[in-house]
Amino acid sequence: MSSTDTARNTAGTPSAPRGARARARIEVTEAIKEEARRQLAVDGAAKLSLRAVARELGMVSSALYRYFPSRDDLLTALIIDAYDSLGEAAEAAHDAVADAAPVRRWTAVCEAVRAWALAHPHEYALIYGSPVPGYTAPQTTVPPAARVGHLLIRIVRDAHRGKGVAKTPLPAELRTEAQRIAADLAPDLPPEVVAVLVAAWAQLFGLVGFEVFGQFNRIVEDREPFFHHAVGRLAHSVGLVHE
Repeated sequence: MSSTDTARNTAGTPSAPRGARARARIEVTEAIKEEARRQLAVDGAAKLSLRAVARELGMVSSALYRYFPSRDDLLTALIIDAYDSLGEAAEAAHDAVADAAPVRRWTAVCEAVRAWALAHPHEYALIYGSPVPGYTAPQTTVPPAARVGHLLIRIVRDAHRGKGVAKTPLPAELRTEAQRIAADLAPDLPPEVVAVLVAAWAQLFGLVGFEVFGQFNRIVEDREPFFHHAVGRLAHSVGLVHE
């Protein structure tokens, strides 16, 4: 064996155990989160317990704490995963129609949000349902939470730079607040547009939430065309009037 081979083997020997430990840690972390999601579906986020998760996985609590030091750490991981999963679904739907008109892109994103929420109702409830008592989301949840909003801003920005967007006049008492919001979220867009865009974003998740949480029961039966029409009106409200 050459000295080079010896050096390579010597250098490589410690990495194999480290790699195996890293993979094992990832697998255990995912198992913990999967069991936590199962418990969310049964009992809700407020009753999530590290001891209960450990018990179901056949782990002692002290071992689980090496992965998630507290319930809040586990909740944060689940929240980030949920926001990222939703964001990825919305971005994939957008990318599939990226060359289409802004209205079509807007509709694709909104419909992907609805489809994800209906497929993951308990995770949707975790991020858009009632706040979990005693839990305060840390700053690390903000970027994942903003993915859908940034995508909607991108669509409106592209329309503004292209054929333009229709502007809804702002009442005088709202102009200062609209300018502040625009400066924070999209300083390159008119405040009139950003104010309506924020309202449309809230209405999108309101529509989805009403369906996921059952408020449309006995009111809206044929929900898919209803939703498609509603998000089309939201697109029009933010000024996307060019097909």
